[in-house]
Amino acid sequence: MRTQKTMWKPLAFCMLAVLAALFLVGGCAPAAPKPLDKVVLMLDWVPNTNHTGIYVALDKGWYREKGIELEIIQPSKTGVEQVVGAGQAHFGISFSEWLTSARAQGVPIVSIAAIIQHNTSGFASPAEKGLKRPKDLEGHRYGGGGLDIERAMLKALMACDGGDVEKLEFVNTGYADFFVVTQRDADFTWIYYAWTGIEAELRGVPINVIWLRDYAQCVPDYYTPIIITSEQLIQQNPDLVRRFMEATARGYEFAIANPSEAAEILIKYADANPELIRRSQEWLSKHYVEDAPQWGYQDPAVWERFTSWMAENNLIAQPIDASKAFTNEFLPKK
Repeated sequence: MRTQKTMWKPLAFCMLAVLAALFLVGGCAPAAPKPLDKVVLMLDWVPNTNHTGIYVALDKGWYREKGIELEIIQPSKTGVEQVVGAGQAHFGISFSEWLTSARAQGVPIVSIAAIIQHNTSGFASPAEKGLKRPKDLEGHRYGGGGLDIERAMLKALMACDGGDVEKLEFVNTGYADFFVVTQRDADFTWIYYAWTGIEAELRGVPINVIWLRDYAQCVPDYYTPIIITSEQLIQQNPDLVRRFMEATARGYEFAIANPSEAAEILIKYADANPELIRRSQEWLSKHYVEDAPQWGYQDPAVWERFTSWMAENNLIAQPIDASKAFTNEFLPKK
């Protein structure tokens, strides 16, 4: 009969063999998961269909897959450009005109993606006012924020059609509701069609829109909105920027291919009329890419023309190097 002592010998040998095998493959216990990078993104306004790709990527866990815990915050009085430039937020939503102005003032921010490929904004008015072309604006009231770029845009736009901006009355209404402003204070104002134009459709309010992109020979096309980050983050942690953009691009690509499902995701996060979101997403998904090789792409010629136009119209104190204002480096390779 085998003794208890002799029975332990093969058992001990087997246990040692198992332990050795576990050691060779990295030990028994699984490695602790790597902590997620906490990342802050500041919006330009309340959540809307300009931001759908971001919320899709957040909702589907694609940022977490890239090792990112994303926090989305509302804009501050300081301005998205200054907040991102100071490193108080990693990323932000901005516009070409604000980025150009900020860089001219020494704020070190860079555009890393164009959310929409071409300008989808224009000057809108109730249809009964009969303002169908730039020259028609003469003798009417424009309601806006009182910014220099508004006058410069209207001057170039009206001159393109033989009109005179000096025959236009400027009324500082701030960024008030289009439907209130055009019934009470002014005849027309500047809108983004994907939101206000679609809302007019839902309300059954006929409007005329003078599209800026239709007069690109006089007012250069530009990217609006854009995703920005700081030069410092690009230099110190390019891998984080790349991972953020991989998840974000995936979100927008999903919204392009699946506008209905993307709209339902945004509805969970946005405090807005669900039907407005659905209709807006259906309209805007077709405009995220248009003729670009991929979502987010920025054409150097577009930036060069627009920044030069801003300098020529004294909208910035000094010209900027357009090539440093943007990069396509962090877009996923196709």
